Amino acid sequence: MISHFDFNDSSLFTPIIHPRSGVTIYVLTRRVAPVQQGFYFVNDSMRADGRYLWFYCAFPPALHKTLGVIDFVDQTVRHFPETSASAAYVDPETGDAFWCEGSAVWRRGPGARDVPFLVNQLPAELIGNRSVSSLASHLTRSADGSEFFINASVGLGYIFGSLPLDGGPFQQWWRFDRHHNHAQFSPTDPDTVLFAQEFHSDQITGLRFPITNRLWTMTRGGQPRPILREPRFVSHEWWDADGAHVWCVDVPNNHETWRVRLADGEVEKFAFPRQCWHSHSSRDGRLIVGDSNNGFFRGCASTVHLLNRDTGKIIVLAEHAERRDYTGRNYHIDPHPRFCANDRYVVFTTTLLGQIDLAIVPVADLVQATL
Repeated sequence: MISHFDFNDSSLFTPIIHPRSGVTIYVLTRRVAPVQQGFYFVNDSMRADGRYLWFYCAFPPALHKTLGVIDFVDQTVRHFPETSASAAYVDPETGDAFWCEGSAVWRRGPGARDVPFLVNQLPAELIGNRSVSSLASHLTRSADGSEFFINASVGLGYIFGSLPLDGGPFQQWWRFDRHHNHAQFSPTDPDTVLFAQEFHSDQITGLRFPITNRLWTMTRGGQPRPILREPRFVSHEWWDADGAHVWCVDVPNNHETWRVRLADGEVEKFAFPRQCWHSHSSRDGRLIVGDSNNGFFRGCASTVHLLNRDTGKIIVLAEHAERRDYTGRNYHIDPHPRFCANDRYVVFTTTLLGQIDLAIVPVADLVQATL
């Protein structure tokens, strides 16, 4: 465990103080790529002890993303061009990164001399002559650590199932004809998954079908079932650490984060004074970090904020101007803030210095600022 890291004493980061909240965030300014950004908020990008922090790298105009890593002990930043950011997952114990490439999952460690190796892949007989356009929205690991959950786009279908880390056979759970994705293993039950109904663009007709009932769950061997009591367009869902609740952002109200009980769909609502776009909760649910916008488009202006439920205080961490250029339009630069390393840090993407950067802030500082 890294007991304390002094960001102000590191040449890797540049501190930025928000003028109203007084909160200092730390921006990674040691560059290994023109675009350096945080993970999508579902997956923790840090080893549990806080030594390694992985991030996405991009080299415009190329649209694909690879992975880089910060070593807080050695004070180094490395880029691994042989990796992919697709569905990236970080092992909390080893700090190894996993990612998807085609129909396969790969793995490598954070060290300079580590090499990638194949973990497992979908069986050829399942794919046939169809293309695999996506293997998973996010690689999430079963509660017993033995499997990743897969929501693969194969041809015109969407195949859900579990892929063992030991190279064992893929187990198919379900197949959909319309787009469902964002599947996430339960943090407590290796036989339960959360997933989402997505906008569906029909590849034959070109028609687009809307989201009508977003939140779903399924158990191994069972059938999909909706979580909410009434169909509703919510978004950006994630598991509560207790495995008995899921969180999401309500779209119609546009300023609420919801905590939903899996068993019966009971909803607890948390309102923000501004629009709510993405959110994430600490493990005990007492802190909620999120971002907001005043009108969505790729590269839109955004604000990152934090709610302390114990005090009721909300503070702003960063405010970002819009980016209508090629980078803003094409690299999904939403802040996507989330708690990392057992709630020791909040990590997000920022544009405060005029580039696409990775930002980090100690949670202890945020708690102090919201007393």
